[in-house]
Amino acid sequence: MNSLFNGITTMITKDVSAEIEAAISSLHAEGKEPTVALVKARLKTKVPMPALITVIKSWKSSQHVPKVEIAAEKAEQPLELRVKELEQQVATLTQRLAALEQSRD
Repeated sequence: MNSLFNGITTMITKDVSAEIEAAISSLHAEGKEPTVALVKARLKTKVPMPALITVIKSWKSSQHVPKVEIAAEKAEQPLELRVKELEQQVATLTQRLAALEQSRD
C-alpha cells in the first residue's frame, strides 16, 4: 500500500524472517537439505525467489537467516471507496483530455 507524504512515497512492508527461519529449521530437523522449492512450499507468505536464494545461501554458510521484508499485501478497499476513487480518476482524465483537445485546435 503506497501513501504520499510530503512528496515521498512509502511502502508498507512485512518481516517474514521468522517464517522463513521456521521453514528452514523444520526441514533441517527432518534431515532435509533446505532448497528454494522445499522452503517455498512451507511458507504461507509469498516471498520472491531471489530473496529465498539469498536467505538459503546465508543459512548454509552461517546458520543465520537475515532479516527479510517484503511488500505487504494491499488490503481490499470497500467497493464504495474504490468506485469513488475511480470516478475521481475518470473526472480528472476527462478534464485532461478536454484540455489536450483544446490545445490541439
